[in-house]
This record gives sequence, structure tokens and C-alpha cells, in this order.
Amino acid sequence: MTLPTVDLGDREFWAAPWARRFEAFDALRADAGLPWFAEPEFPGFERGPGFRAVTRHADVEYVSKNPDLFCSGRGAVSILDLPAEAHEFFGSLISMDAPRHTKIRRIAAQAFTPRRTEALLSDVTRVARLVVASTREKALAGDGSFDLVTEVSARMPLLIICDMMGVPESRRDEVFAHSNVILAGDDPEYVTSDNPLGDYLTAGAGLSGLMTELAAAREASPTDDITSALVHGTVDGERLTHQEIASFFILLCVAGNETTRNAITHGVWGMHLDPSQWEAWSSDVDGVTPTAVDEIVRWASPINWMRRTAVADTTVGDVPVSAGEKLLLVYGAANRDPAVFADPDRLDLRRSPNPHQGFGAHGPHFCLGAHLARREVAVLFRELFAGMPDLRVVGEPDRLRSIFVNGIKHLPVALAGTDAAR
Repeated sequence: MTLPTVDLGDREFWAAPWARRFEAFDALRADAGLPWFAEPEFPGFERGPGFRAVTRHADVEYVSKNPDLFCSGRGAVSILDLPAEAHEFFGSLISMDAPRHTKIRRIAAQAFTPRRTEALLSDVTRVARLVVASTREKALAGDGSFDLVTEVSARMPLLIICDMMGVPESRRDEVFAHSNVILAGDDPEYVTSDNPLGDYLTAGAGLSGLMTELAAAREASPTDDITSALVHGTVDGERLTHQEIASFFILLCVAGNETTRNAITHGVWGMHLDPSQWEAWSSDVDGVTPTAVDEIVRWASPINWMRRTAVADTTVGDVPVSAGEKLLLVYGAANRDPAVFADPDRLDLRRSPNPHQGFGAHGPHFCLGAHLARREVAVLFRELFAGMPDLRVVGEPDRLRSIFVNGIKHLPVALAGTDAAR
């Protein structure tokens, strides 16, 4: 593929087959510069000045480690320049810079005390076992088939997030529906009106309203959930506002749900493509898990990119970058950089070392929930191997139409020996 045929600003590029995407990433990494692309058009907004793609592992790492040169506060989850309040509403910590980012991250970190974290990790096993067992029972009551995403890989992280935040069971379907819309991009399955921005804002307002109600209740009557810890936590005598807590909740629903959901789904799909990997992991769970989880996250790269903005004239590698230029850190390209990863397109569950950037590169914005996400993926696969050793993929993945999330909406699977698997 020649460079002129690649256009990261075109939504159709991100909807094209994965093989074409990886071929394009190869071409971009081989280019000595930081290729420039026009921004995607969005109805009602003036088209921006364009962006440059950062696709080499070393360059993504450099930009991520230097927030004084490349800021997040002008927008990390949108190429489009949105109002600052919109960035914080939907991006929360991701779209903040120091010192405010530091303050809020410290309060959020306080909520995850060793005791509470250990309780969360215990809950992961309980929830994963429940999800696998109930899904198997439901499948066997029918023809043996089910959708891996809706029944397992999306359901599990959502239950854990809602448990940890204290969301009542009666509101959990609401959380799932709103989260899908926020992450939908322009996917017609989730955005059904002629006003996608309106749907997006409505979904965000729905999650914000739910969490504002819950924060007010926990302020009056605290419990042992994370919401209570966030409401009452302080740094230098300062607390989070209810809106800041609501924005943090939106971040959890988006980052905490979507990354885990897609790592699990891509992992099952990748092992379907190479059954020897399923056999290797399922036959030696304790031995393979320590490397398998990070390899799945690398191979899947659930989040396509994050944006940074240069705050001064500088360079990335040997390439001059002007103040104000937008840079897209393309994780899927960096995670398949042959300068860092041998045979990078291969899913190798024993790969080590594995300095992937699937949770973001190192720096102040490295994923706060990476430890929990790793645990969720590890435990879910342990329960799948134990409770569904006969799991088979029986159809192609139905991909999310999104420029931001490398998502799979549906993956048809079945239990071997049932009607659906024949």
C-alpha cells in the first residue's frame, strides 16, 4: 500500500478489513515523517486544520511521556475541537492536564485502597463464574448458540463497574444502553436518529444524572462502594464535585467497559483463528496467563488512538512539530511495530517481553484501571476454559463502526455438539 491511499481521517478506513488497516499502518511507520491528514467532517462544526499520525512505538512513548510539550486538555478523545466542558464531561481524566489532572487522579486513586481493591478482585471471580454458568445454562436451554459480546464479554465488566460504584440493579440496563451510544461512533445499530451528536449528549446526560443522584445519596448516607469513597475523598482539603464524579463514572463506563469487553472478544476471535493458542492457554492456565492477557490487549488494541496537542514548537524524533498541531497516537500501529515486536501480526500468548501500549503509553495518562482490567480478562478466560471448554466460534465478528474504538459488537458462538455448532 502506498501512503497516498491511506486516510486516517476517513471513517471508511476504520471500517475496512483489519488486514487493510495493518497494511496501512506498515506504510505509515515506514514513512520518515509524521503524515498529515484532513479531519473528518462533522455536521454543525467547522472542519478543523487536520492532524498528524504518530505510528511508531518509540514516538508514541515519547509524546506520552512529555505532557509539558503535548497536552491532553484541548481534547484527547476527539479529533474535533469541542468546548472544554464537553472534553471534561466525556473525557474526564483523559482530557485534563496538570495540576487538575493530578488532583483528580489522586482522589480517584484514594478510592482504590488495598482492602477495597482486594474486594474488587474477589468480586471479579464471582461475577465471571456467574456470567459463564448462566450463559451456558441459557445456551443449552436453546440450540446451544449465543452472542459472546452481549452475553459474556460486555456483560461481565459492566456488572463489575456497577457493583463497584453501587449502581442499583434496576438502573444497569440503562447504563449499558447509554454506554453503547457514547462509544458508537456513527454505528447505525446504536445511533438511530438523524442527530448523532444529540444522541451522544443525551446518553452522557443520562449517565451523569444517574451518578449525580447516587453521589448525593452517598454524601448523606455513605456505604462501602467507590462512589462513597469518591464523594468523601479529599486532596489538600478539596473534594470532587458531583459533576466531576459523574464524569469519572462516564470514563469508567467507557474505558473500563469497552477495553475489557473488546480485549475478551478479540481474544476469543484470535484464538479461533489459531486454535493452538486456545489449546496452549487452556491446558496451562497458570503458566500462560501472566503473558497471555497483555498479548491479547496488544493484539486487539481496543482503543484506536488518543489525541495530543503540541503546546510549543518542538520535534518528535527528527520531525519538526509546530505549536497547536494535533497528533493522533495510533496504538494499533505502535503495538505492531516490528522494531519492537517480532512477528507482530501473530497472536503469541507466550510473548515476552511485551511493552505494548494497549492501556496507553507510559506517562501521566497510563490507564488507572489497568490492573483491574488485566484481572478481569485473566479470570474470565479461566472461567471460560473451565465452564465452556467446548466453546466454538460459528460466524464472523460484527464490527463496531467507529473511528475511535476497535470494537466487535457481536460474535456468534456455540457449544460443541449442539445443533448450532453442527
